[in-house]
Amino acid sequence: MNEDTNPHISIDCVIFGFDFEKLNVLLLERRLEHEDPSIAFCDQSLVGQHIKLKESLDDAAARILFETTGLTNIYLEQFYAFGAPDRLNKERAKIWLKSIGRDPAVQVITIGYFSLVNTNTVQVSYNPRHASWCDVKKVENLAFDHDQILKKGLEALRLKIKSEPIAFELLPQKFTLSQLQKLYEVVLDINIDKRNFRKKALQSDYIVALSEKQKDVLHKPAQLFMFSREIYKATKKEDFSFNFK
Repeated sequence: MNEDTNPHISIDCVIFGFDFEKLNVLLLERRLEHEDPSIAFCDQSLVGQHIKLKESLDDAAARILFETTGLTNIYLEQFYAFGAPDRLNKERAKIWLKSIGRDPAVQVITIGYFSLVNTNTVQVSYNPRHASWCDVKKVENLAFDHDQILKKGLEALRLKIKSEPIAFELLPQKFTLSQLQKLYEVVLDINIDKRNFRKKALQSDYIVALSEKQKDVLHKPAQLFMFSREIYKATKKEDFSFNFK
């Protein structure tokens, strides 16, 4: 660990992306090669690092996100702190920490952030450790306590997406109402009545209809819409909700 790094505080980012079909999370490969096959392993982890000395939590999260994805100015929110004394007690965690010269007995507090990325227009790559998008429903047995962090991050996203219009961070600037509905369905893991959803969406001044339709699609092109943050700020009420049913 670098001398300018705080050994007791780390940041883990749950980076969500939507591909029009499913909700994904960005994971990094963690590979330990060893002459003893019983010790060698390969698994996955969330995106995370220790914070630097004299670095704020928000600055550290933004830096880690940029170093991993090359992205700036994307949605990023702190959602939970993880500090259980035994959170690094998994056998693989101990082996991994020892392999990089760290003491598994040292307690580390991790601050969880979740961020939202439009995966349809962004290509993410990370050379030091292979990065890949994975369906959140199929993720299991992550490194350390990252399964718990992912679960908490998803809970925070589901709560926030029903109270603020953050869903649009996961969509391209121009989208169809079917794509918007599918996004809410996969994030909230529910089925939504199409007619009711379209009615609610069209009643929202901040979802603006464009004089454009989809291009290069095999089916009948659908009308495109955009989210106007300016209109939302000018007209928003205390509660943001499409009243999903």
